Amino acid sequence: MTLGEQLLSKRVRWLVSLLYLVIFIDVVCGQIRYSIPEEMKKGSLVGNVVQDLGLDLKRLRTGRARIVTGESIQYTELNIDKGILVVNERIDREQLCGDVTPCSFSFEIILENPMELHRVTIEILDINDHAPVFPNKDFQFEISESATVGLRFPIKYAEDSDVGLNALQNYVLTQNPNFILKQLTNPDGSKYAEMILQKPLDREQNPRLSLKLVAVDGGTPQRSGTVNIDVIVLDVNDNAPVFNQSVYKASTGGSLVAEMVPRSADVGYLVTKVVAVDVDSGQNAWLSYKLQKSTERALFDVGLQNGEIRTVRQVTDKDVVKQRLTVVVEDNGQPSHSATVNVNVVVADSFPEVLSEFTDFTNDKETTDSRKSDCQFVSPGSQNVLIMDPSSTGTMRQLQSERHIMDEPDSPIEVRYQ
Repeated sequence: MTLGEQLLSKRVRWLVSLLYLVIFIDVVCGQIRYSIPEEMKKGSLVGNVVQDLGLDLKRLRTGRARIVTGESIQYTELNIDKGILVVNERIDREQLCGDVTPCSFSFEIILENPMELHRVTIEILDINDHAPVFPNKDFQFEISESATVGLRFPIKYAEDSDVGLNALQNYVLTQNPNFILKQLTNPDGSKYAEMILQKPLDREQNPRLSLKLVAVDGGTPQRSGTVNIDVIVLDVNDNAPVFNQSVYKASTGGSLVAEMVPRSADVGYLVTKVVAVDVDSGQNAWLSYKLQKSTERALFDVGLQNGEIRTVRQVTDKDVVKQRLTVVVEDNGQPSHSATVNVNVVVADSFPEVLSEFTDFTNDKETTDSRKSDCQFVSPGSQNVLIMDPSSTGTMRQLQSERHIMDEPDSPIEVRYQ
């Protein structure tokens, strides 16, 4: 027989003998219960068993008092010299019992001659030694700016190993204009939270929201866990392109009357450039320009992507002096949005030649959209005329007229939106 088998056989015989004593011999029995907090230091007092069981201190020695437990770890120790129970091993309530409450373990104190068997139960009280913990450090939501008010966004709940008041009690969301927090409880008693949209999102105003969610327990001292919530607002095509008036070289003191094109202009001559912007993002902000209409369609064209208005053939003496172009810009959204702008062009080589045409320009009436443009127009007064200098490549010089050539309040450049 091996040493292990001998030890096993000896233990079995001892247990059988103990069972025999309990069943067939008159045994004095007692029972006591103690409650101690977890994480007490080794050697800390659990209870005075001599006093609580009504025993004599000498009886512990003569009766060879000892602890019998079926656990692999002996958490307590009996000091027979003092008749007290002390902590023998660190006790972690969460490790010992998990989320089971109440948490306790039991053992027997045995004395011989005569046999006495006293049952001791020790309840382990929870202390707030754990903070709520979220499964991730960061959560990210991608939400369309068209999301309807009242839409709910569940958040993965935090876990707290403590129990009772020391467990998770509440969630707190940082103040923000768009979301409120609602706390709910699962059937198992665990708490979780949902963000509820209370105000529509606007990507153009705030494309990203950085929030913090705090999980708080009820212990003393109170502990908490935090998770970052990143809300990325997805764009919808809710904005139309807008022409930027600043691209037109209007001088101080008056508004632009016309773009001058000399009759000697070659094919590809740059008349002007129109620029529009769209505050949407991605393909919703991809813009394309088209010439919607013109006095002589075969004379001018506009770049699909750059908005440059150029001549597509040689300018001749047969071309009319006054030209009006309507350029439309359209985004790539679904559905798409567009805007139009009118550009007045004068085909002439000198200022006196076009002066008579200006009044005609200013008297032209064309219906525009009721929505107001963001562009600011200066009230007409002494007008500036932009004339293309034939001696230079694409440069403009300004000539100031000393007379009021326009009395109508309408701007010669009109912006319309669709």
